[in-house]
Amino acid sequence: MLSYPGALLQMRSQVHQWLGEFDALMQRVEPRFGRVEARVRASEYVQGLLSPIERKNGWQLSEQCGDETPYGIQHLLNRSKWNADSLRDDVRDYVVEQLGTPEAVLVIDETGFLKKGNHSVGVQRQYSGTAGRVENCQIGVFLVYATTTGHTFLDRELYLPKSWTDDWERCATAHVPVERKFATKPQLARQMLERTIAAGVPFGWVAGDSVYGSDYRLRDFLEQQQVRYVLEVACDQSVVFNWNKQRIDHLIAQVDAQDWSRLSAGTGAKGERWFDWIAIAAPHPDHPGWQRWYIARRSVEQPEAIAYFLAFVPAGTPLETVVHAIGARWTVEMCFQTAKGEVGLDQYEVRTWQGWYRHITLSCLAHAFLTVVRTQQIESEKRGHNLSSFHSFKRKRGL
Repeated sequence: MLSYPGALLQMRSQVHQWLGEFDALMQRVEPRFGRVEARVRASEYVQGLLSPIERKNGWQLSEQCGDETPYGIQHLLNRSKWNADSLRDDVRDYVVEQLGTPEAVLVIDETGFLKKGNHSVGVQRQYSGTAGRVENCQIGVFLVYATTTGHTFLDRELYLPKSWTDDWERCATAHVPVERKFATKPQLARQMLERTIAAGVPFGWVAGDSVYGSDYRLRDFLEQQQVRYVLEVACDQSVVFNWNKQRIDHLIAQVDAQDWSRLSAGTGAKGERWFDWIAIAAPHPDHPGWQRWYIARRSVEQPEAIAYFLAFVPAGTPLETVVHAIGARWTVEMCFQTAKGEVGLDQYEVRTWQGWYRHITLSCLAHAFLTVVRTQQIESEKRGHNLSSFHSFKRKRGL
């Protein structure tokens, strides 16, 4: 146990370390911003996103930076010369360096950004899982890197409905690149997965909900890459078992009651998340040593509530390992919650394609740094240094 003076020195040391890491991170991404003014503005923008101001829009971020007008912020997002995709690659590399592990789970999901009017790029009335109903909104598809120590964003894409891609005058007004064609959400997910695999990012699984699990092209792509996946599907999903094609819920209904196993999908806000599980394995016809699994998850309190999954795994994989990968899907909701609540992911006031990607990428950078700092704080507490050094760091930085 550290004495009080020793504990204070330990806390100050940790704060100075994080101050140095923030500066080092911003110096690392400086080459993405050609002009000195843009580099300074980007650093101020990220600090503003990390700050506790109520709304992280142009006016309030400008006030946080000491400006009288939002012109500087607007210039950074809309007119200055820098590439958001190059910054995205820097964020990805930073996340891998800090959290990288071969057993990480890549979680695919989308979130809605409620908007008024019809001028913001990609906006239309469409279903938003965030709102739980059809709303006037934009939809962003995200790829989250989930590990046992932390989880944050690796990549992002804006979904453009056909009402946009079929109207090139509208797209031109929002500065959508001419080469951008209509792409479904699973197709956007595949683009992000292709980039992640090409970059050599270490990971063990891909997970996602039924929007992605129902797309056979995405599943075929992952199988060709021999990437383990576990993807949710609808109850009427067609599967082939013993050369017979049938619905997955009908197949699961044939198993004996004693074949279900009670396993935890991980720790949640209320403790362990217990469910009953069953998995039926079938050899993969094109990949010797691999299997397709048909999985059901049943609620303990409400046995009639059953979710279904398809998995692609090496033969001999324990069911507990697959359940752990399914449990990692919840991390994406936690990322959306913290990113919207703490780094202004949804609090932008841009209408153009470039503005959206720039703000979202800078928010992902802020979220990645916040995740790394919190991970270090947790590790420090495990070592017995239960101090408020994270809050001291934020005070030092004016956050």
